[in-house]
Amino acid sequence: MRTRPAFLVPLAVSALALTAHVAPAATWLPGPRRRWFPSLAGLGHPGHIALTFDDGPDPRSTPHFLHVLDQLSTRATFFVLGESLLRHPGLGRDIAGRGHELAVHGWTHNRPWLPTVVRDVREVSRAAEAVRRISGVRPLWYRPPYGILTGGRWTAALQSGLRPVLWSAWGQDWTEGATPEGVLATVRSGLRGGGTVLLHDADLASSGRWRATLAMLPELISGLRAEGLTVGPLVDHGLTPLRRAS
Repeated sequence: MRTRPAFLVPLAVSALALTAHVAPAATWLPGPRRRWFPSLAGLGHPGHIALTFDDGPDPRSTPHFLHVLDQLSTRATFFVLGESLLRHPGLGRDIAGRGHELAVHGWTHNRPWLPTVVRDVREVSRAAEAVRRISGVRPLWYRPPYGILTGGRWTAALQSGLRPVLWSAWGQDWTEGATPEGVLATVRSGLRGGGTVLLHDADLASSGRWRATLAMLPELISGLRAEGLTVGPLVDHGLTPLRRAS
């Protein structure tokens, strides 16, 4: 009987660990996600659009979004970074106080190059606790940075009682040269009733690209309402959370 060389065993274990880490990240691809994982794509009630923002809170930009959303009588879900929330707790309380929903975007906006399950669990839990303490409500949803759901991030979300939700339409508003017209056209090209929209209320690079998103919001929301659709946070979207907010 031929035996496997001993040095190959740790290599095989490492390969399996890397596969378990990377394979779930394939859900980032929008076509397969909408087709095979509709709830992960945020497909909910067909008469509703879930409006979501990532990467805040940022005192340079987020208050402008809160003001416009107030003017439009619209609530949204803000996927916040834990470190930014702790840096600006008053802004986090303001978001919640205006009737918006806070959700978890992670602790920092890091890239998941290597398996880091222990760190993922610790950081997502820490961010979820920050949301609970500052908003007074336990968060329900998790969207990882870059939308990349690795095995470790899946585990972290489930252990914190968070349901992962990505998106079905986005504005690609982080790109160089983004304009209000371009962001709006990109969002609408992939948006149908029951969809979840991904936009950004903050720029991690501090380049001011959020202004294009802010400028097109009134036209986006008025256009959706003209089609008979309601616009609001994920909590009103018909998705089933892993736990109830408390």
